[in-house]
Amino acid sequence: MQVVEISAYGAPEVLRLAERPVPVAGVGELLIRVSASGVNRPDVLQRTGNYPVPPGASDIPGLEVAGVIESGDLAAMVEAGLKVGDRVCALVAGGGYAQWCVAPVGQCLPVPAGLDDAAAASLPETFFTVWSNVFDRGRLQAGETLLIQGGTSGIGVTAIQMAKALGARVIATAGSDEKCAACLQLGADHAINYRTQDFVEEVARLTSRKGVDVILDMVAGAYVAREIECLAEDGRLVIIAVQGGVKSEIHAGLVLRRRLTITGSTLRPRPVAFKAAIAQSLRKNVWPLLADGRIRPVIHQVFKAGDAAAAHTLMESNQHVGKLVLNWS
Repeated sequence: MQVVEISAYGAPEVLRLAERPVPVAGVGELLIRVSASGVNRPDVLQRTGNYPVPPGASDIPGLEVAGVIESGDLAAMVEAGLKVGDRVCALVAGGGYAQWCVAPVGQCLPVPAGLDDAAAASLPETFFTVWSNVFDRGRLQAGETLLIQGGTSGIGVTAIQMAKALGARVIATAGSDEKCAACLQLGADHAINYRTQDFVEEVARLTSRKGVDVILDMVAGAYVAREIECLAEDGRLVIIAVQGGVKSEIHAGLVLRRRLTITGSTLRPRPVAFKAAIAQSLRKNVWPLLADGRIRPVIHQVFKAGDAAAAHTLMESNQHVGKLVLNWS
C-alpha cells in the first residue's frame, strides 16, 4: 500500500510517499480501506521530532481516518453494531496517512448521515479531544460560558459548535478580524482579536467582570496567568497544548480565592477503553447533531495524499480556518 512517511525529522518536505505492507487487524481491531485522512497539529509535532510515537503505535503519521471496513474481529464488530462494508471514521494512535489502517473497534464510529469521507475524516481527533477536555474534564454545563483560545483551529471550530449546540455561551479568540468573523459565523457569541485587543479586559467586559466558567487553552506559557484572571469562581482551565511554552508563572492566590481547577490532558497515549468510552459519548450526544446539521464539519482544504507536505506547510502558517484533509481516492 501507499503511505506518507516521515523520512527524517524536519520541514514539511521530509514527508514522502512510500510503500509499506498492508497491516493486519488483530483481536478487537478492524482494517479500514482509507479514503481520507485528517491532518492535525500533533502530526506536525511528530514530523519535527517533538511528539514521540506511543509504544506499539505505527511510525506513520495520522491520527484519524475515514473509509470502509474491509476485515477484522467479527465478534467485536457485532458487539459494536458494525460490519464489513460499513463506512466508518476512526481515531487511531498512528498510521492514518495510509491506504489501509488498523483501528480498535471501540474507536470507530459510523459516518454520520449526509457526510462524505473527507468530512468524516475531519471528525475524530478534534471531536474526541473536545468532548474529553471540555465536557469530561472541564465539566461545561448548559448556561455556562466557555472561552476558546484559537477559535478557527480544527479544535476551535469543533468546540464552538459543540458548546453552542449543548447550550453554552461561547467566547473565542482569533488572530485577525477575518478569523473573528468566521468564529461568529460558526455560532460564537463573541470573538476577540488577540492581536489588537487584550483578551483579559474583553472577557471582563463581556461577562460583566464575572469571568468565564471554562477555558480551553492550546497556548499555555504566559497565557496561563492571564487566563486565571479570566476565570469565574469555581472556574476550570483545561490545557491541551503548549504552543506558547511549557513554563507558566501564576497568581496562586487567585486560584485559592476563586476555587479554580487547572487541568490538562493528552489523548494519544490513553488506553483503548478510555477512548472507546469517549466514542460512546459522542455517538449518543453529538452524532445526532451532526446528522441533523446542527454541527457541521469545517474543512479548509482537501489535498491529494501525495501533497501532504503542502498540507503541513499550510497548517504551520496558521492561515487556515478549520480542518485539513488528505484524499486517497
